[in-house]
Amino acid sequence: MDEDNIASEPRWERESIILSGQTIKLAVEVVLTNWRDDYLVKMADYESLGIQEYWIVEHDLGIGGRRYIGNPKQPTLTVFTLVDGEYELQQFCGNDRLLSLTFPALELTAAQIFAASNSVE
Repeated sequence: MDEDNIASEPRWERESIILSGQTIKLAVEVVLTNWRDDYLVKMADYESLGIQEYWIVEHDLGIGGRRYIGNPKQPTLTVFTLVDGEYELQQFCGNDRLLSLTFPALELTAAQIFAASNSVE
């Protein structure tokens, strides 16, 4: 969340409710069984709210649809970046280094993120 913008959120202090997508710098969804919601519903909602960046982490083989993670299916991290009110996406697999406007100095590969998520489970 953007700490500068949170001061202009009238309901944040009382109810922890955000009214402006500009206050949220990054939304991250880890795909489980609800992958259709992450790729279709939430992506459209976050885009319409104006959330600058949205990540979908597809760390298990075979959960997301082939049209989203390719064929053959493999762990994929998708980064959606808001450009002129619409999301543009980039997908990262294996040793691809992530590119993020929110974290421009990030020096992680998709494989490193997947390895970290597997060690938590």
